[in-house]
Amino acid sequence: MDAGRLNMPQLLGGARRWFDEGLLAALEAARIAPVSTVQLHIFTVLDEDGTTVSELARRMGVTRQTAHQAVHGLVATGLLEQVPDPDSARRKLIRRTAEGRRTHERATALVDELERTLAGRIGAENVEALRAVLEQPWGPPTPD
Repeated sequence: MDAGRLNMPQLLGGARRWFDEGLLAALEAARIAPVSTVQLHIFTVLDEDGTTVSELARRMGVTRQTAHQAVHGLVATGLLEQVPDPDSARRKLIRRTAEGRRTHERATALVDELERTLAGRIGAENVEALRAVLEQPWGPPTPD
């Protein structure tokens, strides 16, 4: 591999950071509750009906403690709430509050704006091609 060439995980990570940084800046400019990158990620993996902290941690690839801390911060800002799981008396579900749903809808609109910005910079056809490739099933990450 060329020493100056970034590998695919580095490129994908950089693309993710571009969107995260753009979204965080747009949320701040709109004076929407300040959140961290980890807290942003929670909103992308949270089920509409609620998700356990353990499942959030698994989906995000972080420790349960990290997920719990991020959730706790979002509960404190009023964007998330913890409710009993109707399927298990021992578990709690994390879900969006009404304010959390409004914030999520606004963030989704801001991501759409960022995607349009990207299309203006690298071309709409390139953004559509990138989306088409990323939407394809990749199969397991083991060599054939």
